[in-house]
Amino acid sequence: MKIGVICDDYWHPGKNIIEGLKHLTRQGFQLDYNQHASEWSPSWMEQQDVIILAKSNQISATDQTPWLTEEIQHYFQSYVEQGNGLLVLHSGTVGYRNEPIFYELIGGVFEHHPEACPVAIAYTDQSALGGAAVQGFTVHDEHYFVETLEERIQVFMTSHSEYGIQPAGWLREKGEGRVCVLTPGHFLHVLQLPEYEIAIENALNWCGGSRSN
Repeated sequence: MKIGVICDDYWHPGKNIIEGLKHLTRQGFQLDYNQHASEWSPSWMEQQDVIILAKSNQISATDQTPWLTEEIQHYFQSYVEQGNGLLVLHSGTVGYRNEPIFYELIGGVFEHHPEACPVAIAYTDQSALGGAAVQGFTVHDEHYFVETLEERIQVFMTSHSEYGIQPAGWLREKGEGRVCVLTPGHFLHVLQLPEYEIAIENALNWCGGSRSN
């Protein structure tokens, strides 16, 4: 499966995503990284089966100008509706509250987070994505609080900390395509946690339409 990875912003360096997703290449996924929004193009996206968005609404780590124009939002929408997949990972929910087309497409956006702390991840539906068996885990991470369009998403994973409980993983189908959002993953050690590696792999397979039963 060909995976296009859009990453790198001020708070979330692309190098952490590249290192944190190395396990995917061992599982046979082909990763193509885009770390500067100026390099994005419809033709690049069309070559990918699934897009991983791990980038807030900034052109790059050194240019915090918003990159997601209305035209690009429409292209993401069409990309999914035509049968492709979109996995939004952690920072991919940040800075998109005022981008209505994209917000509606992914079904939820980042609001705020307290100081990093122990966060317990629990599954409310372990079979939602299919794939390898999954189990909950606890990890030191940013606990993302989110605003969601509850009627449009299926929450299958929650996050718990001393600050409360939040949706941490949800999915939706749009047209012929699929969208999954996973909010954990600020630190490299979170992306490299075996339990979370499995969750990411299952999410990619589900987004790509290859659900395992």
